[in-house]
Amino acid sequence: MEIDEVLVTRKIVERYTEEFLENVDVDVVIAGAGPSSLTAARYLAKAGLRVVIFERKLTPGGGMWGGGMTFPIIVVQEGSKDLLEEIGVRLRDAGDGYYTADSVEASAKLIAAAVSAGARLYNTISVEDVMIRQDSICGVVINSSAVEVAGLHVDPLAIRAKYVIDGTGHPAEVVHVVQRKVGRLKTPTGQIEGEKSMWAEVGEQMTVENTVEVYDNLYVCGMASNAVMGAPRMGPIFGGMLLSGRKVAEMIIAREKKKDKRKK
Repeated sequence: MEIDEVLVTRKIVERYTEEFLENVDVDVVIAGAGPSSLTAARYLAKAGLRVVIFERKLTPGGGMWGGGMTFPIIVVQEGSKDLLEEIGVRLRDAGDGYYTADSVEASAKLIAAAVSAGARLYNTISVEDVMIRQDSICGVVINSSAVEVAGLHVDPLAIRAKYVIDGTGHPAEVVHVVQRKVGRLKTPTGQIEGEKSMWAEVGEQMTVENTVEVYDNLYVCGMASNAVMGAPRMGPIFGGMLLSGRKVAEMIIAREKKKDKRKK
């Protein structure tokens, strides 16, 4: 078989264009592709929702790749290990209720599981703004990460969505945008509360508790939850992150089921 470089180019552009146009009007947009986002995407897509994830970096997976201080090992606790086991991640019982996993294997399988479930993941794309109609989030504004890094003035594109999830981790980037635009959030002070110093025991629990709707149709998950709601970070233990992803998916799925009942 002869290889024609122009035909290769055509195949790439044709498929990208076709798939991108299928994802400009979706059920859920997730900003950031860390472990909580990928878990949420997997559950949402399995429930039949159209899900698209936008990740600024070339490599999805968030901070999980690096394990603890670049030691490629992560820890999860008893109550969350099933979220890795169900996607085939090999766990080692480390005693005392802790389980360890290879961070590279865990990251790769979280990505593969989300995509295999039907979520569409676009890397090197940043969520730079949101669309708001009648005090509700109704989509996001995206741009190329290369444009962002270069500081170029290039107009962005828009994606419509019923729900948006901020899974951008510590910076909680989408929520910061919304706070600037609308002035008040569904938080104790109406503002972003700010992340507290590391306290794994509290941080793990609060990551799940703080997985909430912070503005109409805008949810937070993972470390963005604690950053927005004012709880501690937790370090290289990832159980709370995974549980947070499942929780936000369950919240959105429940809302969609209520809508379906009303229609009937």
